[in-house]
Amino acid sequence: MAHPWQDTTLPARDRAAALLARMTLDEKIAQLHSVWPGSTADGGDDVAPLQHELSDDIDLDALLPYGLGQLTRPFGTAPVEPAEGAAHLAALQKRVAAANRFGVPAVAHEECLTGFTAWRATVFPTPLAWGATFDPALVHDMAAGIGASLAAAGVHQGLAPVLDVTRDPRWGRTEETIGEDPYLVATLGTAYVQGLQSAGVVATLKHFAGYAASRGARNHAPASLGPRELADTVLPPFEMAVRDGGARSVMAAYHDIDGLPAHAHHPLLTTLLRDTWGFDGTVVADYFGVSFLELAHRVTTSPAESAALALAAGVDVELPAVRCYGTPLRDAVRAGTVPEEHIDRAALRVLTQKCELGLLDADWAPPAPPPALDLDPPELRALARRAAEESVVVLADGAGVLPLRLPAGGRIAVVGPLADDPAGMLGCYSFPRHVGVEHPELPLGVTVPTLLASLRAELPGTEFVTDPADADLCVAVVGDRSGLFGRGTSGEGCDAPDLRLPDGQGDLLDTLVEGPAPVVLVLLTGRPYALGRWADRLAAVVQAFFPGQEGGPAVAGVLTGRVEPSGRLPVSVPRDPGGQPWTYLAPPLGHRSGASSLDPTPLYPFGHGLSYTTFTWEPAPASAAPASAAPAPADPVPAGGTPAVLRTDGETAVAVTVRNTGTRPGTEVVQLYLDAPAGPYTRPVARLVGYARVPLAPGAAADVRFTVPADVTAHVRPDGTRRVEPGPAELRFGASSTDIRHTVPLTLTGPPRTVGHDRRMRCEATVTARTPPAAP
Repeated sequence: MAHPWQDTTLPARDRAAALLARMTLDEKIAQLHSVWPGSTADGGDDVAPLQHELSDDIDLDALLPYGLGQLTRPFGTAPVEPAEGAAHLAALQKRVAAANRFGVPAVAHEECLTGFTAWRATVFPTPLAWGATFDPALVHDMAAGIGASLAAAGVHQGLAPVLDVTRDPRWGRTEETIGEDPYLVATLGTAYVQGLQSAGVVATLKHFAGYAASRGARNHAPASLGPRELADTVLPPFEMAVRDGGARSVMAAYHDIDGLPAHAHHPLLTTLLRDTWGFDGTVVADYFGVSFLELAHRVTTSPAESAALALAAGVDVELPAVRCYGTPLRDAVRAGTVPEEHIDRAALRVLTQKCELGLLDADWAPPAPPPALDLDPPELRALARRAAEESVVVLADGAGVLPLRLPAGGRIAVVGPLADDPAGMLGCYSFPRHVGVEHPELPLGVTVPTLLASLRAELPGTEFVTDPADADLCVAVVGDRSGLFGRGTSGEGCDAPDLRLPDGQGDLLDTLVEGPAPVVLVLLTGRPYALGRWADRLAAVVQAFFPGQEGGPAVAGVLTGRVEPSGRLPVSVPRDPGGQPWTYLAPPLGHRSGASSLDPTPLYPFGHGLSYTTFTWEPAPASAAPASAAPAPADPVPAGGTPAVLRTDGETAVAVTVRNTGTRPGTEVVQLYLDAPAGPYTRPVARLVGYARVPLAPGAAADVRFTVPADVTAHVRPDGTRRVEPGPAELRFGASSTDIRHTVPLTLTGPPRTVGHDRRMRCEATVTARTPPAAP
């Protein structure tokens, strides 16, 4: 007869509770920590801060009889053939289950930000490139493919997505963020969560919360965040991913907010996340984050104190290895300084999640290792190619040289430090840049064509020369090499003092633009860089944010016109290298004014991106309806005319017609911005509340309609409540945050209305193709 915790007819929490009731203190504590095999190996640099200092050799024979919560990075610690890695993990899981009296295996977790961080696994574009796609459906499909690979290898939990909103692009981990707008981050991040979890893999939201707002853009540095900035800008992506995405895990961040470390932040981890948002999954520590309460923040004096503080705040699992949530925690419970109910609370959450994953089922067995495990199959490469192509942003084409049109027998020079280097395609959480750089004797594991090689394939009749003076056109390829903790120009711990191009690449550009050949600048970067120095001297500018293994063909395809560019900037590109931090989400006094000699106006604004065709935008009317009713049909309220009336408990529908008036197919990205200055508190001049990709053949048109609930105008008051205020507002249809094509004035009427976690956070978009008129 099956034990109660193995009864699949019972709710997961009831099954977990039945098992918990039979566990000893040691067995319960064992569910709250992980082991990291291979983390103490000599000869490699850290992939986590203080990895080698804080990792000890583990005695599995001593640990496993009590059980084990998690297994850390079985594929992402050292190169291993996929099938061999899967076989080793399966054998280890059998050992874990056989060693404890309940037969419960561990949760195996891995990094998966740019794909499964494993040797020979597909490398997708970095999240900043996801942001440039403005395509949640694509991000969902990408994440589902990543999740399927993780599940096939026996991995249960992925440590992604990063939902930090870019606050200062000098921060090295900017490449891991989706962008500087919380709505864009929220919608794409939620799509990633839904995709990954559709494959049965737990998504982990990180880094909770405010990590990207560190002082001076320094990794791990304190964050100076007021409660309104935290609530309006930092938290909405996490809230949407929990509420709409159903995320099952959250990772606490390394930094502190106003002196309170995130791993000890009960108001965030419990009061907000669990009590207000209703999150019932697991909260895991960032690597060594519990130990850092003692060793970095110095708010505790021992591992036991660190364990007590983090556990009380709401951190359920210590990662990546046991140091605080082991013997020190057990001894503290026995000494009466830590309540055992704190252990029970966390262990119940862990066991519930294991039950949801099928790990408590009587017939559980690890996936049978296949004789060959392909982590880079054609379908994932195709997704990686599509994501890369959609993410490439054409910033400028003032000389009209794009797409490239060289004369027969024309000569082109493709120069720069990244012209023939695959490193320019790969983010710091890709396996080749995260781990593979420590193993130069091995190949990358996947094919990563360089831009030079890709252009040679695209332009077979063109002569490629090495001297720009001999060329009809020069393509300058500059940017970043990702790395960790100072071993790159972008990536975790690779923060920048300003936004000058790194490694003297600006001097190279100075030389090239003085030459006779027009210069097309291609940037392969993990952050935006200041380009004002060359703004009027470049023939064209193309931006790609670490576009992954298919980035070379994608960028080459955009340059030659095989691929129609549709990427839009998820971050502003500054004119000058100083003046940070700044994003477009600033109130009036955060923009250019006569009160300061510094002009923060970007060279290229958030949402900007060019196409090879032309579009016209024609205004369409708006309509209003109660929140409880279906959207009413659009009545003739012309854009820019008499304000539409919107009740504080209602919604409005606004629409625009987009037409491709050029001779090439193309995709326009329609962006909807809100300016709602009501109330005594400053608000951003504009913020994104909706968007839609609109692919159109030449001559084709489509109606783009947004349903706008009054809830999206709400703002946070100093007392922490969120309120919709009556008063004037304006909706703006834009091709970027500054390129506004049409406006719809609104008047919100009715009493002020407080909204909560159940408020409507999205402006849903529908795109309807217009039927062309019948031929005469």
